[in-house]
Amino acid sequence: MKVIGLIGGMSWESSAEYYRLLNELTRERLGGLHSARCVLWSVDFAEIERLQAAGDWDRAGAVLADAARALQAAGAELLLICTNTMHKVADQVAAAVDVPLLHLADTTALAVRSAGLTRVGLLGTAFTMEQSFYRDRLASHGLDVLTPDTPGRALVHRVIYQELCLGVIREESRAAYRSVIADLVARGAEGIVLGCTEIELLISPADSPVPVFATTRLHAEAAVAAALGV
Repeated sequence: MKVIGLIGGMSWESSAEYYRLLNELTRERLGGLHSARCVLWSVDFAEIERLQAAGDWDRAGAVLADAARALQAAGAELLLICTNTMHKVADQVAAAVDVPLLHLADTTALAVRSAGLTRVGLLGTAFTMEQSFYRDRLASHGLDVLTPDTPGRALVHRVIYQELCLGVIREESRAAYRSVIADLVARGAEGIVLGCTEIELLISPADSPVPVFATTRLHAEAAVAAALGV
């Protein structure tokens, strides 16, 4: 099995899910006491969040590129950026290393297309929903991407940063997300992309009338398949 390098800590709540999923999926594939060969570089999310808020994506990309180089030096043979939002700097990170970077939006789009869907609603941070880097990557796979209205985007973003990244799960927030999802479905969404790795801590398939695409799990599944060469 190839060594999977994880650029995590954004937030560590979802990075812990990545670690759990990678190991569970490896055990499912190989059986017995098998677990994933992986190395983790966990950044200080407070530093990254400040750079996000300031719009200093070049500096944020440099921090992640340094992490990628460190992971490669530690033996990583493929890399994951364990956050949707920071795929805004995926090209900068990929250029810093010689090992492949498995792009989260690509793995998600392939899963959507495999399900026979072409129009999806996207939930994520304001950066992911409002900027073009993620929507355009999904669209490059032939997907039509819908995002919530302005109040919906603000709500989704607030819950991510003020609750989920802190490990806080509130039923009223789950109900609010369900309302946002219902609005996207009413506008024609055939599926919902949980385009923030923390959202899976709050929303499950039971919360949506259409299929949900859990990006953390999809990313982990693709990583294990790539690491095992299957």
